[in-house]
Amino acid sequence: MNPFASLRTPIEAEEEMDAVALPPARYAKVLGDLSRINGLTLARRPTMAFLDRVRARGAGERPWRILDVGFGAGDMLLAIARWGERRGVALDLAGVDLNPKSAPVAAARCGGCARLITGDYRDLAGREWDIILSSLVTHHMTPGQRGEFLRFMEAESARGWLVNDLHRQRLPFAGYPLLAALALVDPIVRRDGQLSVGRSFRRAEWQAMLAEALPESAGECRIFRSFPYRLCVERIR
Repeated sequence: MNPFASLRTPIEAEEEMDAVALPPARYAKVLGDLSRINGLTLARRPTMAFLDRVRARGAGERPWRILDVGFGAGDMLLAIARWGERRGVALDLAGVDLNPKSAPVAAARCGGCARLITGDYRDLAGREWDIILSSLVTHHMTPGQRGEFLRFMEAESARGWLVNDLHRQRLPFAGYPLLAALALVDPIVRRDGQLSVGRSFRRAEWQAMLAEALPESAGECRIFRSFPYRLCVERIR
């Protein structure tokens, strides 16, 4: 991909890891390598900080029902389970992912820390979720799908929700291939990682999406940056 490509608007292209024809073994390797990259780039940090902010408002007396949309390799679910153990917060964790090849990878990594569901998050409406989370998911969606997802989270989460995604900037876009080469990751991860940066959003774009999808509560949402190159959206009740 051209490192000097215009980033004035999100890049419109599909990522290779989303291909239905990608063999399960290769997909598992891609998820494993992506997990290493996420570790190096502190991907879990904003989610853990969000959970701490929710906890500051009171843990309550019953387990938190948390849904992770697009669980991938299960890294975030495992990190949340460990967060709950350290903080003394009882959790009822579940993850949903459209790709059936994700579940075996996440099951091996999570060790039973969460229920893993293959399917559409929309089928999980009405389950009394306390918190709904996603990481590196919204840039895979169409504009209509993102709006629907924001409305789902707003309607279905009692304590709040978080979108943890990338920040479209030139430095991470141009520099990611070097990081991927040094980490010796699968070529798909090298290509898709850079494309993910190019497909992600900036603050003004999130503001416009929130205003359109959630006109009555957009002002209650907070858009914040997280080092090194994450741009997140949170809603805490």
